[in-house]
Amino acid sequence: MRKIGMGRGAVTAYPRQLESLIRLSEAHARMRLSNVVEELDVNEATRLHKEAIKQSATDPKTGQIDMEILMTGMSASSRAKRTELGKFLIQTLKNANRSFKMNELYDTCKEGYKDGFTQMQYEMVIRDLQEENKIVQTSNRQIRLKADA
Repeated sequence: MRKIGMGRGAVTAYPRQLESLIRLSEAHARMRLSNVVEELDVNEATRLHKEAIKQSATDPKTGQIDMEILMTGMSASSRAKRTELGKFLIQTLKNANRSFKMNELYDTCKEGYKDGFTQMQYEMVIRDLQEENKIVQTSNRQIRLKADA
């Protein structure tokens, strides 16, 4: 497990993970109709565990294992793109020096942003920026910079 995350910070084994390895080892031994867990059972449990981590923690964009996916539900590359899109959106609002309707700002950013993004990504960034008090959305769905942003 530790080898999987080397180079990007330590991957620690939590008690639940260790307990699951024990249960997998015991189950594998039972499949062999044995009451004794042997090294081959532990090796197979470890292999299954590593494969499960690879499948669930692989960033589809980079192909790299990113343990943040398991902890936060979002890969580092997605988080970076979200941050970059937020900065672009703020800069767009600053440069225009006016408010935009929600769909107008989406279209403006879509035209100028180099990497492209989805409607859902845009809405998540809008929500993030509102929570950070950087933008305000008025009752008529106008988006503008917060006065102190």
